[in-house]
Amino acid sequence: MTIKRITFRLYPNQKQNEKLHYWRRLHKDLYNACVINRKTQYQKFGKSVDYFEQQNCLPSFKEVWPEYKELGSHALQATVKRVDFAFQRFFKLKSGYPKLKSSRLYKGWTYPCQSGWKIDSNGQHGRLLLSNLGTIKIRGKARDWGTPKTCTIIFKQGKWYASITVDCLPIRNTGQGSIGIDFGTHHAIAFDDGTVIDNPRFLKQCQEKINKTAKKARRKRNPRKGVKASRRWKKAARNAGKIQSSVARKRQDWHHQVDPLIISRNSLVATEKLNLKGMTKKAKKDSKRKRQKTGLNRSILDVGIGNLKSLIKSKVTEAGGFYIEVPTRKLKPSQTCPNCGHQRKKSLAERIHNCEKCGYSCDRDVAAAKVMLNYARGMERASLDAEPPSSIECGSMRQLGVKKRQKRLAQRSG
Repeated sequence: MTIKRITFRLYPNQKQNEKLHYWRRLHKDLYNACVINRKTQYQKFGKSVDYFEQQNCLPSFKEVWPEYKELGSHALQATVKRVDFAFQRFFKLKSGYPKLKSSRLYKGWTYPCQSGWKIDSNGQHGRLLLSNLGTIKIRGKARDWGTPKTCTIIFKQGKWYASITVDCLPIRNTGQGSIGIDFGTHHAIAFDDGTVIDNPRFLKQCQEKINKTAKKARRKRNPRKGVKASRRWKKAARNAGKIQSSVARKRQDWHHQVDPLIISRNSLVATEKLNLKGMTKKAKKDSKRKRQKTGLNRSILDVGIGNLKSLIKSKVTEAGGFYIEVPTRKLKPSQTCPNCGHQRKKSLAERIHNCEKCGYSCDRDVAAAKVMLNYARGMERASLDAEPPSSIECGSMRQLGVKKRQKRLAQRSG
């Protein structure tokens, strides 16, 4: 069984909409109260407050603030747990100190179990019942449906959504082929068989419109600190956000159209390991090519390589296939000839691969995809020709599993 997440659009009436906004503000206030409580207890008394202490205070908290009684104990506990997760990330040095949330930035709340909500659907549209609120019409379609587990209510870009996790048994078919994939900005995707998919450039198509709306929003905002934003600024900011959301939805829809073409035919997918965070870093302050680096970062992010790779990986493994990321720095796919293995440095402007040693010629991105597929096919075979294992590893279950995988991959590639 697998846990999958399905998002439905909610259509509440006016009274339900007002109550949902009111509940969202209450959860926001509870989140901020928990953050302040932890901060104050540590600064003034040197005491560390954990999740269980704050959770045990909820009954007395609801006696003082009776409006929280209709929200449900499990939903309140999930909000307190969010604070605990935020502090855990801070202590592990993965994020900054938890900040207080505003109503504009606090998206919603979660029902961590089947208490407080119920869904009447078979995976395609239906109705959602929330305690003390009533029944809400929902629209959406799930590829796989099973037993609902959790429900998260989200408010985004003026619309309400219900993100529901279900425990299901996914059914996905795949072929017996193998494919190498190279991601880039000139060609969004290049395959080893010579097929290329051009970059749709969703952000570039709407960039002029985004700049105009953002300029209007900047003009309507008072630059002085402590001055409350005007209604006109809020309206202009919403318009800019709507365009950005439209671009993101188009990109995500394109991702879901591309990955079935790969997975339905291939059970072995080979691609390169990319450090996208490092690739899209801002240019240094004293850099002479600051504008070029900004444009390159925008082009990389416009493709959405990270999201596309994660979708392909999850769907291939779900279908029982293999997803392999080859080490880019070690292999250097853009500089290696797929025919003879000769390496030569190329500039970014050189889009055709011409090997000086064997005379092989093809598109640069296609050549890189072929190199990655050849490496993935021979990776397991090359480990057999390596140095013999030490006496400590000899005969271990780990080595037995490696040999079984080698044999399976050799049969598939043969």
